Amino acid sequence: MGKDKRTKKFAQVKRLLSLKDSRLKAKDRVKKRKRKANPENISVRELPQSSSAMYFSYNTQLGPPFHIIVDTNFINFSIKNKLDVVTSMMDCLYAKCIPYITDCVMAELEKLGRKYRVALKIAKDSRFQHLTCLHKGTYADDCIVRRVTENKCYIVATNDKDLKKRIRKIPGVPIMYIAQHRYSIERLPDAYGAPKV
Repeated sequence: MGKDKRTKKFAQVKRLLSLKDSRLKAKDRVKKRKRKANPENISVRELPQSSSAMYFSYNTQLGPPFHIIVDTNFINFSIKNKLDVVTSMMDCLYAKCIPYITDCVMAELEKLGRKYRVALKIAKDSRFQHLTCLHKGTYADDCIVRRVTENKCYIVATNDKDLKKRIRKIPGVPIMYIAQHRYSIERLPDAYGAPKV
């Protein structure tokens, strides 16, 4: 004896009579009621207010002179690749650049000790503008992310993967990083160092 070959029945549904069918009695003809929206059950979606600097995905506050917030590891990578911070930024963006450094980044560089004294000396250069921090703690990544979300006029210079991920979630904030022994920029299509897509 062989196997009995039967095709499987897909999407089998229990057949129902239409409410207009003549075989149904009056008591069986129950009409489906439409639920009315209860004003107490309505959920309110609160979206964060978008910045007035954003025009679709284009940030109108970015323009020469560019304001660039520098991270700790960006200075260290610049030293390893033998790049001058300010001149390399100008070569990348073809415009005047003002590097900014926060108190948290300075504190991080001071904590690193004697090994990073060259980076600390570069950070204390007169070409760098210093931004004062009024928050508790010295974690620079949180400070930079908070500052960038409040003011969309900055470009963030970092090579830190975690910080890059956090900044990519914020619309309209370009990221400057070091690749192939030169500065490159992400999310700023007009720049020389921007990767070609």
